[in-house]
Amino acid sequence: MKKILVTGGCGYIGSHTLVDLLEQGYDPISIDNLVNADEAILDNVAAITGRRVPNYRIDLCEEEALRSFFRQHDDIEGVIHFAALKSVGESVEQPLRYYRNNVLGMVNLLENVRELQISSFIFSSSCSVYGNADELPVTETTPFGEAESPYARTKQIGEQLIHDLARATAGTRFVLLRYFNPAGAHDSGRLGEAPINPASNLVPVITEAAIGKRKELVVFGDDYPTRDGSCVRDYIHIMDLADAHTKALKFLIEGKNAGQVETFNLGIGEGVSVLEAVHAFEESTGEKLPYRIGPRRPGDVDAVYASNERAARLLDWRPQRDIAEIMRTAWEWEKVR
Repeated sequence: MKKILVTGGCGYIGSHTLVDLLEQGYDPISIDNLVNADEAILDNVAAITGRRVPNYRIDLCEEEALRSFFRQHDDIEGVIHFAALKSVGESVEQPLRYYRNNVLGMVNLLENVRELQISSFIFSSSCSVYGNADELPVTETTPFGEAESPYARTKQIGEQLIHDLARATAGTRFVLLRYFNPAGAHDSGRLGEAPINPASNLVPVITEAAIGKRKELVVFGDDYPTRDGSCVRDYIHIMDLADAHTKALKFLIEGKNAGQVETFNLGIGEGVSVLEAVHAFEESTGEKLPYRIGPRRPGDVDAVYASNERAARLLDWRPQRDIAEIMRTAWEWEKVR
């Protein structure tokens, strides 16, 4: 069993990826400083898989603590790097915090990966690197646009860090996964999105409004140049996304990569507007959602969705669940969490 480090393993995407890794025969361990997660989520992972993944409460910005961890775990064969601050709006308000956490933490992580010559590194990038793209759907060759937020800029910088490191070392192969909007929950209903801080992603805000945890959903803007005036995004089910990380890891381990750095878009391949997502929730659950139209939110792009052809061809990855299934599983999780 290959030992795989998952940074941010107690987070939303990280915890679901732990499940997929375990089910595919890997031996994952987690680093998570728990700034926006709860280690108790690993109990849910254990309930699904029968194994509890150990978590090490380390901040990637703490250089010596991180170095000590890697010296104690020098048999790590791959790294999947999720750990980052991720709120677009918060990054606009606290840019220095985002640069310090997301960029410095990644530099420290990559230094240890280089020194130990860990063979495989998967980076959790984002569709936000494209900014307001001139053409849709975006492909892996679509040029970066102007970053609409400090969060997006940290993802652009993270990708550039990897390209620069790859030119300086031959010991590690990299995959950059640019994914779109993760949503939904595990089919068991035991695992889903459970942020410690107030939810900012659309789907948990929808379910919290529907169940009464918040008064209403605010749709940020209805005057964008889209078919109904609300922002358009590509929503991908969390277990489809988790499976893509395992497939990307296998792709590197088996040496199927043509270049030292490979990039893949991960999305359903079509856009869904915020208002369409609202209607999909109501139709798939039978619940009425309280919502109103509010002003635009700083940092939001008009529309972005992906071509996933390259991931389908090279990773043999195709999303299996649509927006209705995303909403159904998210609602089942909301009712029990």
